[in-house]
Amino acid sequence: MAIEEPKYAVDSKNDRYEIRAYESTLVAETVVDAEFDEAGNQAFRILADYIFGNNTSQTKIEMTAPVAQVKSEKIEMTAPVNLTKSGSGFLVQFTMPAKFNMQNLPKPKDERVRIREIPGRKVAVFGYSGSWSESRYKSKLGEFVSALEKDGVKTVGEPVFARFNSPFRLWFLRRNEIWFEVVQ
Repeated sequence: MAIEEPKYAVDSKNDRYEIRAYESTLVAETVVDAEFDEAGNQAFRILADYIFGNNTSQTKIEMTAPVAQVKSEKIEMTAPVNLTKSGSGFLVQFTMPAKFNMQNLPKPKDERVRIREIPGRKVAVFGYSGSWSESRYKSKLGEFVSALEKDGVKTVGEPVFARFNSPFRLWFLRRNEIWFEVVQ
């Protein structure tokens, strides 16, 4: 079964990563004060509740991919998606289906859920399969950062951990990505 993903065009690609130009995207997001391995689970319950109908119109919203997780700092919820590392916790986002816009997307009833539009941007993307563990993520992040530095690619913000599969997918078949916004 195909799951909707945000629209993008590949600007360039090599054997380690690709640069994508993403269109603007609507997300539902929440901040949880948890460690890396638990943050996704805690936030998933909050965001899933919203898309399963805990919103002003009781509308069920289709699940899309990816679920994005980024280190959060304790700041106003109007901050950009790529936040600076500070304190504990993570910002976790569900991408909303493309058929919605800010006017027709149902409003969340849970004040922990916020709807935001992320403007179009260029993103360096490193893909890998396997578990969602922090140790695997950090290992792959190190490979990615080394490749970007070697190629002279300048990035901004914190890395984003993007997960594309259900937790029921066998761990070795999971599609994972790490994203860095690219300085243009």
